[in-house]
Amino acid sequence: MSVEKQLKAKSGYGMLVAVAVALIVIIGLFIWSTIGLASTPDGVDAPAVYGWGLGLSILAFCLWFIPLNGFFSLQPGQARVCILFGKYVGTVRDEGLFWANPFFSKSMGGSAGIGEMIELEMSDSKAAKAAAQKAAKGNPTTISTRVRTLNGERLKVNDKMGNPIEIATVVVWHVADTAKALFDVDDYQSYVAMQAETALRHVASVYAYDHLEDESDAAGAITLRANVEEVSEALRRELAMRLAPAGVEVDDARLTHLAYSPEIAQAMLRRQQAEAVIAARKKIVEGAVSMVDMAVKEMAAGGTIELDDERKAQMASNLMVVLCGESEAHPVLNAGSLY
Repeated sequence: MSVEKQLKAKSGYGMLVAVAVALIVIIGLFIWSTIGLASTPDGVDAPAVYGWGLGLSILAFCLWFIPLNGFFSLQPGQARVCILFGKYVGTVRDEGLFWANPFFSKSMGGSAGIGEMIELEMSDSKAAKAAAQKAAKGNPTTISTRVRTLNGERLKVNDKMGNPIEIATVVVWHVADTAKALFDVDDYQSYVAMQAETALRHVASVYAYDHLEDESDAAGAITLRANVEEVSEALRRELAMRLAPAGVEVDDARLTHLAYSPEIAQAMLRRQQAEAVIAARKKIVEGAVSMVDMAVKEMAAGGTIELDDERKAQMASNLMVVLCGESEAHPVLNAGSLY
C-alpha cells in the first residue's frame, strides 16, 4: 500500500526571475558574438572568443527551455503528485506558483498494453474507444482534493425478503491520500462509482423494504423505508471500508430513491391500502364500543328507562351499526312494543 508523503516545492517567482535573467544574458551573448564576427575585417581571422560565444549562446538557448518545464501552479483544493522516472517523490498540496524538478512526470502514462489499446480502438463501442484514448493519455499527476458528489443511477435489487425494489443513492466523497488514489487503483473515479454500486446492492439486500405482518420482531427491525438514517449510516460505513484502499474518504451517503419495482408495485399498493383500511376499521370499532358502553351505562344510571339484557343487546347492536356503518343511517321508528 502506498502512503502519501508531503513535499515542499520551491517558489516559482524566484526561478522565474532567474530564467528571465538567463534569457537576457543568452540574447546579449548572442548579439555580442554576432556583432564581433560581423565587425571583423575581411581576410582577417575573427577572434576565437566570438565563435565560442556564438556557439555557447545557441546551446544555452536550446537548454533554456528545460527549466520552463518545472513550473506549475496549484489552486485551492488541488494537489500535485511528483514522480521522477517512475519513483514517487512526494505530493505538493500548497497553493500558488511553484518550480520543481523539470523531469517530474506530467502524467502517469497509459496502463493498457499496445495490443489491448489497438483492440479497443478497433471496437465499434464508443465506450471502448473512450477507454483506449484515456489509457493512451494516462492519468494526470495533478488531482483534485475537493469534495465531490456521485449521483448514482437507479438500481433494481432484491431486499431481504426477496422483493424486487428500485433504489438509488448519492455519495459525497473526496481524495484524502493522493498516493493511494493514483498508485493503488487503476482509476480511482471509476473505482468509487463501482464500489458505490456494490455497497448499495449489499446494504439493500440486508434490510427489508418494510415491516411484514408475520414478523415477530417488527417493532425493532430496521427497514429501508422506515429507518432512513440508520440505513444511510450503514451505507456510509460500508463505503468507507471499501474505498479506504483507494485513499478516498466518504463524507456522507444518502438514499435518493426507494420504491417497489413496477411488477409488484400495484400488489404492494393494494396491500398497504388494505392495511390502512384494517387499521381504520379497528380504530372505528374501538371508538364505537366505548361509546356504546358509555351510552348504556348513562341510561342505566339515570333510571329514566329500564332496560333488560335483551333491550340492551338490541340497543348496542343498533348503535354499532350506526357508528361503524359507512353509509348514512336511516332509523325506523317502532310505535308499538318490542315484543
